[in-house]
Amino acid sequence: MCIVLDYIQKYPLRAKQILGINYEQFQSLLKAAAEKHLKMKKENEKQKVRINSPGGGRKELLSTSEQICLCLFYLRQIPTFEILGMLFSVSKSEANATFHYWRKILREILPCSLLEQVGDQEGDLIIVQEILTSFKLLVDSVEQPIDRPSDNEEQKKFFSGKKKQHTLKSQVVGLPEAKDIVDIEVGFPGPTADINLFRQQQTKFDEGQEFEGDKGYQGGNNITTPHKKKRNQKLSDQQKEENKVLSSKRIFVEHLIRMIKIFQIASQRFRLNSDVYKQIILIVCGLVRLRIGALVL
Repeated sequence: MCIVLDYIQKYPLRAKQILGINYEQFQSLLKAAAEKHLKMKKENEKQKVRINSPGGGRKELLSTSEQICLCLFYLRQIPTFEILGMLFSVSKSEANATFHYWRKILREILPCSLLEQVGDQEGDLIIVQEILTSFKLLVDSVEQPIDRPSDNEEQKKFFSGKKKQHTLKSQVVGLPEAKDIVDIEVGFPGPTADINLFRQQQTKFDEGQEFEGDKGYQGGNNITTPHKKKRNQKLSDQQKEENKVLSSKRIFVEHLIRMIKIFQIASQRFRLNSDVYKQIILIVCGLVRLRIGALVL
């Protein structure tokens, strides 16, 4: 018996608090992930050289729905795998293996950004890039704590003076009013300057694309930033008003970052192997897009 899935089915309105997406979105994700799972199984079956007939071997302890629920629950709540196994009535190692199997499937069916979603079709990408020029896109960065790297020289690269700890930095580009995640760069050392990340990310957009950002992006091309007070000088009333207007627009990219951090795996100290960091954050971004209705499965 799976306590978590039974509870969600009994109280569907609690699904968003427990899994990060509402019950209807969870059902659509179940369907898409299960279809991808069956497709992968058929492809693997073709490559096997069988001795025994199909259907042999150890039976799965959890149903497909329970396995997907386990994966989402971990991303949202980040318990230890021992606690996760207790909640789903499996061993710690079984919970670990189940999560890592389904995270790969979720990554394939959940495009993390608008640009990734249309990236396979060059014609669609060009059209989207052109449409985006009618908006001023919002950009901001976020840092997440990681364990201190054991190598002394390596750890220096990741120590963020701003956060006073070792971090990885990601940068989010969003539509006005937080309607979608347009693009995201993930997994850079914490001390990396925001403006350097922005210049790298800017190459994905039309040359005339305009952005809005905070003071960390001053000096960038085609980006509006707040007026910065000079030494021994004060901002004029007009400059203060312009800063206030810009801040009221920029707050929506903070909303996107807040929704990413709703999934505890993207806000607490990252405990998994660093090799999967990028994939995990991109999965979370895909779930956020599903949550806000920007992605329909």
